[in-house]
Parts: sequence; structure tokens; C-alpha cells
Amino acid sequence: MNQQTILIVDDNPENLTVLGELLVSRYTVRAANSGLRALQLARQAPLPDLILLDVMMPNMNGYEVLEQLRAAPETSEIPVIFITAMNSAGEEEHGLAAGAVDYITKPLSPAVALARVRTHLELRQARVRLQDINAGLEAEVAARMRENLSIQDVTIRALARLAETRDNETGNHILRTQQYVGALARRVAQHPRFAAELDEQTIALMAKSAPLHDIGKVGIPDQVLLKPGKLTPEEWAVMKTHAQLGADAIERAEADAQTPVKFLLYAKQVALRHHERWDGSGYPGGLAGEAIPLAARLMALADVFDALISRRVYKAPLPLAETRRIMAAERGRHFDPDLLDAFLEGFDEFADIAARYPDHEPEAAAHGA
Repeated sequence: MNQQTILIVDDNPENLTVLGELLVSRYTVRAANSGLRALQLARQAPLPDLILLDVMMPNMNGYEVLEQLRAAPETSEIPVIFITAMNSAGEEEHGLAAGAVDYITKPLSPAVALARVRTHLELRQARVRLQDINAGLEAEVAARMRENLSIQDVTIRALARLAETRDNETGNHILRTQQYVGALARRVAQHPRFAAELDEQTIALMAKSAPLHDIGKVGIPDQVLLKPGKLTPEEWAVMKTHAQLGADAIERAEADAQTPVKFLLYAKQVALRHHERWDGSGYPGGLAGEAIPLAARLMALADVFDALISRRVYKAPLPLAETRRIMAAERGRHFDPDLLDAFLEGFDEFADIAARYPDHEPEAAAHGA
């Protein structure tokens, strides 16, 4: 183990000699005969573990040296013991208030000086060890959180993929819609209507929840879900129940959780309400305007855009220009006007997302209810 380093500072050579001889057999000793030299040596590697600092020095006294030591990040944590011939209570209080860890008066008692030095070096070592332990624990916690978030993301994707396999969904619908939701939320995060709700964490949670929007389709019978032709009114009524089925499943997951999981709140909103319409003509609740949760309004735009540009068993993919025209016509009807305006303003960004995650498989998806 390397010897600990002590910097002694005194303008009197005899005092430096006395302190040096007292400490050199146990520690690595540096000596400075002025405040300026002390500041230079204090910044040299290896940094001192402790500084013994005379108070009364010409040009720059000990209080001024300590002030500069505390102001510099590299020396701010080095413990400083003041050494002085002054022994008034006021001077001692002044030194401690300035940031010194102790106060030793001259003439020095070797036994007292060594005991004080040893005590503060041990405290210094203990603080460093504690900081190392805390840093290690923080790193471990951060690693575990990253791992848990990764597992959570994979689980969400796996559940969403399960729903897709029943729906004959092909390729990257869930990836695209998740990206659309995040991109649109970031675009409107500074808008007066949305700024209070859309902080960075909320945007991340809303995007994380997006892949579960159609999880309820796992409960729709095959003869309805996979029917290649147009659905009858009775079949359409069954198809629309996927919103409630998905929300119910997520609500059961919420009940099973030992602690609240915020993203499940958004997942439930998205599953239940992404087919609601701004004018109240959607399902399952016929909600209108801002009664529809923001996460669901974002999801509605993402889902419709992706459905229009994607191939389905009942239609070919629409060109981007036609898709833009259709969506623009739904301002204030299907979509929140401000969200739609932001979507149209950033239309090229959403088209780029679609291009990054294309559907490669030739099969077409079933009914995107």
C-alpha cells in the first residue's frame, strides 16, 4: 500500500523542519514555505491526503489558501488542519467555519500532532472507501435497472408479437407505431396544450406502451379476426371488443404487480382508447376531445397512418401523398387538431420511420379494426 502524502505549509523554515522530521518516518512529506507554493504542490499528483497549514503567513495567509483549495474541484475534498500560535476561541471558530477539519496550536506537542494527523487520515480513508462503495453500488443499481428495462422491453415486444401472429400482422407494424408515437410526442412536447404532461420520462413510457395497443386481438375468434372478406355488422361488433379485452388484460397485470407500474397505465389507455375519435364517433366509449387520454390520441394517429400505408387483405398500401390527404381531412373529426397539425408538419419524419422498418413478408395483415 502506498504511503499517504502530507503537505506541510509554513513560512518559518524551523517549523517546516520540525514537522517534517515528525512525519517523514510514517508518511510522504511535501513542504511549502508560502501560500502560492502550497497551492502549486496541492495540485500535483498524487494529491495530498492531508494538509497542515500555517495561518499567519505573508502575502497569502492560511485562510486565503484554504479558500482557494476549497474553490478548486481537484483540491476541495483534501482535509486541512490549521496550525497557529494563536489560541483564542474566536480564531479556532474562524478556521473551522472556513472549512478546516481541525486546529492545532503552537508550540506543537508531537504526540498530539501525530494523533490528530492519524485520526484525520483514517477519516479520509474511510470517506474514500465509502465513496468507492457508493459508486460501486450506484453502478450496480444502474446496471440492474438497464437489465430490468431491457427485459421489460423484450417482454412487451414478445406480447405484441404474439398478438400479431394471431392477426397475421407482418413485419414491423409494432416497431413503426412505437416510433411514430415517440416522434410525435417529442414534436408537441413544447406545445402549450401538452407541455405539462409530456416530459421526457412520460414520452418514453408512452412509446414503451404503444406495442400493446392491439394486445386484445388475441381474444378475437379466428373466424372473425382472420376473415379475408368484409365483416358483417355482428362480426364487426365482435372485432371491436379487442379494445376492452386488451385493457382488461393489462388491468389484471396491474392488479398482480406488487408496486404501481406507470407504463401499464398508458398501455391500458392505449389499448382501450386508440379507436376513440376526437368528434366522439369512435369506440368503445364514444369519448370526445380531451376526454380521450393523450397517449391514446397519439396512438390513434400512429395506428391510422400505418394502416393506410400498409398492405391489408382488403386493400393495397396507399401512396404517401394520398395518405396525407386522407389524414388531413380528419382534422377535428378523427384526430386532435393540434396533434394532427404537428404530424403533418413533420410528415417526412414519419415517412422516414416507415421506410426504416418495412414489411418484407408478402402476406397481408388481416382486419386492422
